[in-house]
Amino acid sequence: MGVLISDERLRRMYQGGRADRTATRFARVWSRVFALGLQPRRWVTLEVPGRVTGRPTRFPLGMADLDGRWYLVSMLGEDCNWVRNVRAAGGHATLIRRRRRDVVLEEVPVADRPRVLRRYLQTVPGGRPHIPVAPDAPLAELEAVAARYPAFRVLPAPA
Repeated sequence: MGVLISDERLRRMYQGGRADRTATRFARVWSRVFALGLQPRRWVTLEVPGRVTGRPTRFPLGMADLDGRWYLVSMLGEDCNWVRNVRAAGGHATLIRRRRRDVVLEEVPVADRPRVLRRYLQTVPGGRPHIPVAPDAPLAELEAVAARYPAFRVLPAPA
Protein backbone atom coordinates (compact mmCIF):
# COMPACT_ATOMS: atom_id res chain seq x y z
CA MET A 1 0.00 0.00 0.00
CA GLY A 2 3.01 2.28 -0.04
CA VAL A 3 2.99 3.43 3.59
CA LEU A 4 6.12 2.37 5.47
CA ILE A 5 5.31 1.61 9.08
CA SER A 6 7.26 -0.88 11.16
CA ASP A 7 5.65 -4.18 12.12
CA GLU A 8 6.02 -3.21 15.78
CA ARG A 9 4.16 0.08 15.22
CA LEU A 10 1.42 -1.73 13.30
CA ARG A 11 0.95 -4.16 16.19
CA ARG A 12 0.80 -1.28 18.70
CA MET A 13 -1.84 0.46 16.56
CA TYR A 14 -4.13 -2.52 17.17
CA GLN A 15 -3.28 -3.51 20.75
CA GLY A 16 -6.04 -5.55 22.32
CA GLY A 17 -7.64 -6.03 18.89
CA ARG A 18 -8.86 -2.41 18.78
CA ALA A 19 -7.65 0.35 16.50
CA ASP A 20 -5.98 3.34 18.13
CA ARG A 21 -6.52 6.89 16.82
CA THR A 22 -3.83 6.59 14.19
CA ALA A 23 -5.20 3.29 12.90
CA THR A 24 -8.71 4.77 12.82
CA ARG A 25 -7.50 7.73 10.76
CA PHE A 26 -5.65 5.42 8.35
CA ALA A 27 -8.76 3.23 8.07
CA ARG A 28 -10.91 6.20 7.06
CA VAL A 29 -8.45 7.25 4.38
CA TRP A 30 -7.89 3.73 3.04
CA SER A 31 -11.65 3.03 3.01
CA ARG A 32 -12.11 5.97 0.65
CA VAL A 33 -9.10 5.06 -1.52
CA PHE A 34 -10.13 1.39 -1.80
CA ALA A 35 -13.76 2.33 -2.55
CA LEU A 36 -12.58 4.48 -5.45
CA GLY A 37 -10.68 1.52 -6.86
CA LEU A 38 -7.32 3.32 -6.81
CA GLN A 39 -5.45 0.21 -5.65
CA PRO A 40 -5.26 -3.30 -7.16
CA ARG A 41 -8.37 -5.48 -7.15
CA ARG A 42 -7.60 -7.21 -3.84
CA TRP A 43 -8.09 -3.98 -1.86
CA VAL A 44 -11.74 -3.30 -1.01
CA THR A 45 -13.95 -1.48 1.44
CA LEU A 46 -16.30 -3.76 3.37
CA GLU A 47 -19.58 -2.19 4.42
CA VAL A 48 -21.73 -4.04 6.93
CA PRO A 49 -24.45 -2.92 9.36
CA GLY A 50 -23.20 -2.33 12.88
CA ARG A 51 -24.45 -5.08 15.18
CA VAL A 52 -25.58 -2.56 17.82
CA THR A 53 -26.57 0.57 15.88
CA GLY A 54 -27.55 -0.97 12.57
CA ARG A 55 -25.73 1.93 10.86
CA PRO A 56 -23.41 0.96 8.01
CA THR A 57 -19.78 0.68 9.08
CA ARG A 58 -16.85 0.54 6.68
CA PHE A 59 -13.57 -1.32 6.93
CA PRO A 60 -10.65 -1.25 4.47
CA LEU A 61 -9.52 -4.81 3.84
CA GLY A 62 -7.21 -6.82 1.65
CA MET A 63 -8.56 -9.98 0.07
CA ALA A 64 -6.73 -13.22 -0.60
CA ASP A 65 -7.31 -15.00 -3.89
CA LEU A 66 -7.06 -18.77 -3.93
CA ASP A 67 -8.22 -21.31 -6.52
CA GLY A 68 -10.31 -18.70 -8.35
CA ARG A 69 -12.12 -17.48 -5.23
CA TRP A 70 -11.72 -14.43 -3.01
CA TYR A 71 -11.45 -14.47 0.79
CA LEU A 72 -11.45 -11.97 3.63
CA VAL A 73 -9.34 -12.80 6.68
CA SER A 74 -9.42 -11.13 10.08
CA MET A 75 -5.83 -10.22 10.94
CA LEU A 76 -7.02 -9.29 14.44
CA GLY A 77 -8.81 -12.55 15.13
CA GLU A 78 -12.24 -13.43 16.50
CA ASP A 79 -13.01 -10.22 18.37
CA CYS A 80 -12.54 -7.90 15.41
CA ASN A 81 -15.51 -5.56 14.90
CA TRP A 82 -16.03 -6.35 11.25
CA VAL A 83 -16.12 -10.09 12.00
CA ARG A 84 -18.71 -9.66 14.74
CA ASN A 85 -20.77 -7.36 12.50
CA VAL A 86 -20.65 -9.81 9.58
CA ARG A 87 -21.75 -12.68 11.82
CA ALA A 88 -24.60 -10.58 13.25
CA ALA A 89 -25.69 -9.72 9.69
CA GLY A 90 -25.81 -13.40 8.73
CA GLY A 91 -22.90 -12.88 6.34
CA HIS A 92 -24.66 -10.21 4.29
CA ALA A 93 -22.40 -7.30 3.41
CA THR A 94 -21.38 -4.96 0.61
CA LEU A 95 -17.97 -4.70 -1.03
CA ILE A 96 -17.12 -1.32 -2.48
CA ARG A 97 -14.53 -0.89 -5.18
CA ARG A 98 -15.57 1.57 -7.88
CA ARG A 99 -19.10 0.27 -7.41
CA ARG A 100 -21.14 -1.37 -4.69
CA ARG A 101 -21.50 -5.15 -4.82
CA ASP A 102 -23.74 -7.03 -2.40
CA VAL A 103 -22.09 -10.23 -1.20
CA VAL A 104 -22.52 -13.05 1.25
CA LEU A 105 -19.49 -13.87 3.38
CA GLU A 106 -19.41 -17.57 4.14
CA GLU A 107 -17.20 -18.52 7.06
CA VAL A 108 -14.46 -20.97 6.15
CA PRO A 109 -14.23 -24.01 8.45
CA VAL A 110 -11.08 -24.05 10.59
CA ALA A 111 -9.77 -27.15 8.81
CA ASP A 112 -9.86 -25.30 5.47
CA ARG A 113 -8.25 -22.06 6.69
CA PRO A 114 -4.50 -22.84 6.55
CA ARG A 115 -4.19 -22.46 2.76
CA VAL A 116 -6.32 -19.30 2.85
CA LEU A 117 -4.17 -17.88 5.66
CA ARG A 118 -1.00 -18.66 3.72
CA ARG A 119 -2.29 -16.85 0.64
CA TYR A 120 -3.45 -13.92 2.78
CA LEU A 121 0.00 -13.59 4.36
CA GLN A 122 1.61 -13.77 0.90
CA THR A 123 -0.56 -11.02 -0.58
CA VAL A 124 -1.71 -8.68 2.22
CA PRO A 125 1.39 -7.13 3.83
CA GLY A 126 -0.57 -5.31 6.54
CA GLY A 127 -1.78 -8.60 7.99
CA ARG A 128 1.69 -10.09 8.50
CA PRO A 129 2.57 -8.32 11.76
CA HIS A 130 -0.63 -9.59 13.39
CA ILE A 131 -0.56 -13.27 12.43
CA PRO A 132 2.44 -15.01 14.05
CA VAL A 133 3.35 -17.24 11.10
CA ALA A 134 5.65 -16.59 8.14
CA PRO A 135 4.01 -16.51 4.68
CA ASP A 136 6.12 -19.48 3.58
CA ALA A 137 5.64 -21.51 6.77
CA PRO A 138 4.64 -25.19 6.54
CA LEU A 139 0.89 -25.83 6.64
CA ALA A 140 1.29 -27.40 10.10
CA GLU A 141 2.24 -23.99 11.53
CA LEU A 142 -0.79 -22.39 9.89
CA GLU A 143 -3.01 -25.20 11.19
CA ALA A 144 -1.84 -24.37 14.72
CA VAL A 145 -3.21 -20.80 14.51
CA ALA A 146 -6.11 -21.24 12.06
CA ALA A 147 -8.83 -21.31 14.74
CA ARG A 148 -7.78 -17.84 15.94
CA TYR A 149 -8.16 -16.09 12.54
CA PRO A 150 -11.59 -16.20 10.91
CA ALA A 151 -11.70 -16.34 7.13
CA PHE A 152 -14.71 -15.76 4.90
CA ARG A 153 -15.31 -16.83 1.29
CA VAL A 154 -16.77 -13.97 -0.75
CA LEU A 155 -19.86 -15.09 -2.67
CA PRO A 156 -22.27 -13.06 -4.81
CA ALA A 157 -25.49 -12.21 -3.00
CA PRO A 158 -28.53 -14.06 -4.31
CA ALA A 159 -30.58 -11.96 -6.75
